[in-house]
Amino acid sequence: MNRASEIFAERAARKINCAQAIMAGLGHDSRVAEMADCGGGRAPEGRCGALHAAILLLPEAVGESVIQEFAAVAGSDKCREIKRNGFPCAKCVALAAELVEKHL
Repeated sequence: MNRASEIFAERAARKINCAQAIMAGLGHDSRVAEMADCGGGRAPEGRCGALHAAILLLPEAVGESVIQEFAAVAGSDKCREIKRNGFPCAKCVALAAELVEKHL
């Protein structure tokens, strides 16, 4: 389990969403507050908040390939579609964190 996943698992006590867990788990604590409105399908374009945060941490040149890699595993890059398909938020956080680590 990566640090972002651990933080997300503690989300009830910490009151954070998936996007905030990515920022905190990958050492970008100063950006956690910025992600407050990006959980639960509210990230731009309805994208998964964890994926949205991950993209912000990566060079622009790899953003599109990361979106495709994420969608290949999660079934979509859109939060509502991912949830409808039964892919858990915790797995989205783990996947997004893994992709950031892979592409940095």
